Amino acid sequence: MEIPNNIKEALKQLPDTPGVYMHKDSLGNVIYVGKAVSLRNRVRQYFQSSRNMDPKVRSMVSQISEFEYITVDSEMEALILECNLIKKHRPKYNILLRDDKTYPYIKVTNEEWPRVIKTRNVRKDGGSYFGPYSDAGAVNRIVDLLNSSFALKRCSAVAFASGFRPCLNYHINQCRGICTGSVSHEEYEEAIAGAVEFLRGHSAPLVNNMKKRMQEASDRLDFEEAAEYRDYIEAAESLNETQRVVLHHSNEADIVVRVAKTDSFAVFSVREGKLVERETFSMDLTSSIDGDSKSILEAFINQHYSAVPDVPREIIVSELPSGSALLEQYLSEISAHNVKIMKPERGEKRALLKLAVSDAAVLADTIERKAKAAAARRDELGKEIWDVLCAMGAESGPYDSRQFRAEAYDISNTNGIDTVGAMVVYDGLKADKQSYRKFRVRTVEGQDDYASMREVLSRRFMRVFSGDDKFAVLPDIIFMDGGKGHVTTALEVIEATGFDIPVVGMVKDDHHRTRGLIVRRPETGASEAAGANDTDFEWLEITLEDKPLLYKYIGTMQEEVHRFAITYHRKLRSKNMEHSVLDEIEGIGPKRRKALLTAFGSVEEIRKIASGSAGGIADKDGGEAVDPIERLAQVEGMDRRAAENVCRFFSK
Repeated sequence: MEIPNNIKEALKQLPDTPGVYMHKDSLGNVIYVGKAVSLRNRVRQYFQSSRNMDPKVRSMVSQISEFEYITVDSEMEALILECNLIKKHRPKYNILLRDDKTYPYIKVTNEEWPRVIKTRNVRKDGGSYFGPYSDAGAVNRIVDLLNSSFALKRCSAVAFASGFRPCLNYHINQCRGICTGSVSHEEYEEAIAGAVEFLRGHSAPLVNNMKKRMQEASDRLDFEEAAEYRDYIEAAESLNETQRVVLHHSNEADIVVRVAKTDSFAVFSVREGKLVERETFSMDLTSSIDGDSKSILEAFINQHYSAVPDVPREIIVSELPSGSALLEQYLSEISAHNVKIMKPERGEKRALLKLAVSDAAVLADTIERKAKAAAARRDELGKEIWDVLCAMGAESGPYDSRQFRAEAYDISNTNGIDTVGAMVVYDGLKADKQSYRKFRVRTVEGQDDYASMREVLSRRFMRVFSGDDKFAVLPDIIFMDGGKGHVTTALEVIEATGFDIPVVGMVKDDHHRTRGLIVRRPETGASEAAGANDTDFEWLEITLEDKPLLYKYIGTMQEEVHRFAITYHRKLRSKNMEHSVLDEIEGIGPKRRKALLTAFGSVEEIRKIASGSAGGIADKDGGEAVDPIERLAQVEGMDRRAAENVCRFFSK
């Protein structure tokens, strides 16, 4: 194996100390992160004879163009740094925990008057977190149940002015009314304690109460209310499964079991001595070069428990992971209590482990069926996208089986003000929200979607050339929320950058629903004709009536990019409404500013009206000219003096 000169020189400089190394490809992407007791010995192993290397390792080494390393003082620091870098870069050849930090938690906030809320972000803020849970719907219902049953505070306000009027929840006995100042801390803390007890597994009292209320509602023939209690009960039971095994000598433990024939792990939670919950987590082992079972288990425990707020005191496994002693030390430090990773050989813990392994064996069939169904959907979608690419002339021949990475773009503004662009990314069927990007348009004045899109796309692809890792991965296909003009604009930018990426327009009908796709392809016979040039193309509209999966995929993507764009625009507009160029005009305060913008729509329109003050402008009905000062003064809250100030300001 021929080693590049730059790597040869770098290998000579490697220190004989603990640290973390990062292998990079020719584009600078991190493709593997590893830890080492001795960087010198470990990194050099990759560049020795490849004769006995695993094929995946050989493939990875062939892509290494450079490597970096970070020295640390101990193996423990290397373990922590490796975990953080894997989560940041998500390297191709590492074992990766899928859906990292996407499961919801139930949080009891650390406030003077605590709240019970749903969250997906775990922070060290003093709050109490319960989860993660895989059933987001059940989490929503449980949060609603606890808030209703214990009449807890729901609003985020931390202070209330004298005479504050309580909201509807107080009047329908769904909130104690902290805002009224008549609730004692002792009474409220008792209610919060009840909610916490439920979340810790003591659900029987509340569930029994719900069953009683459901029966009473049914006896009154109030089946709608009875159904509501039924949903609460089902949600409670999905979060806290009925007791199956009791551990008399262990209050808090997790059983971690690899699900056979899959890339998933099942985590069985024991709380208060009871087996109360099972969650499954999928690992991405597709390209991983660390393929032995102990390394995979080590990667899962490291990545999973470094992200959860409540690490149990015992983690029970059927085989000890690589570096189990180091893992125990690390987990003990981040959880502030001793954590033991153990493989029981006898007794009740061994019996519980056997039960978990048996359950996971049954679970394997379910996971395998779901995986096969998801793979079939991805393959069907890939074929339908391939058909679109072939229709465009971008591809030809039989379907090239792969998972497509798609980017979609949209522009949002209000009368040309606060224009923003949005980019959403899909890997196959799934939205890759970590790769979403938003842009504030800087160079375009007024409402010009094409110019705005040109700026957004130019900035997106220029970030590739600048070496920005967040934009380094290019899409296989780009979807534009629009028609011919948007597709043409995107193609002009892409061709100017030298990339070759197909662009498709997502067209809507008169009811703003997805109608089909529009593509530009070379005109039939144009390439052979004498004098053919870049303008020899034709437009093709592709209906989606016979492509149900692609129709749903495009509709979902179109709605998602629109949602992402308009959410950012509204946030920006709300922020900018707090300050405007109108604030610089004497006599124009927040009320008059809002009234002017409501009346005329934008600052630009106000400027046009005000700048016509020298000779007057015609009214909207084409009648006599209306003096700009008079027209501005007619706005609610304005007077002549304020209108004169506006005209004087813009005339400058």
